[in-house]
Amino acid sequence: MENNNKRTVRNRWIIGISILTGIALIHIFRVGQYLKGDLFTYYYSYASDIMIPFGFYFLLCINEYTMRFLRKWYVKALIIFGTTTIIEILQLIGVYILGVTFDIFDILMYAIGVMIAVLSDRLILKKFMPFWDFKS
Repeated sequence: MENNNKRTVRNRWIIGISILTGIALIHIFRVGQYLKGDLFTYYYSYASDIMIPFGFYFLLCINEYTMRFLRKWYVKALIIFGTTTIIEILQLIGVYILGVTFDIFDILMYAIGVMIAVLSDRLILKKFMPFWDFKS
């Protein structure tokens, strides 16, 4: 691997791990506890359903160099949305993996989380950080 590729991989890891660390810190410090009323309820019902697919998308992004099939945004989006949706449907039939209550709105939140990740990837990171886009 040439120096430029090493730097690209390192920079992508730094950004990906920073995003994942931020999500972890939001959960560790229980940011939602400072909210009141309906906002509190919505936060604890759906915030993780948006943040977790967002984080997993970037977890896949930092592995694009070694797993070439992940270089297309829609492959990563499909993997994340498909996995989270299957897990939610399993809750409906009584198989509890990451939760115990089926909620159709959780699937909508997964889609929103993936869409925000894709937009962040393609419109922000790719545009403002030249190393972000691997050249195949």
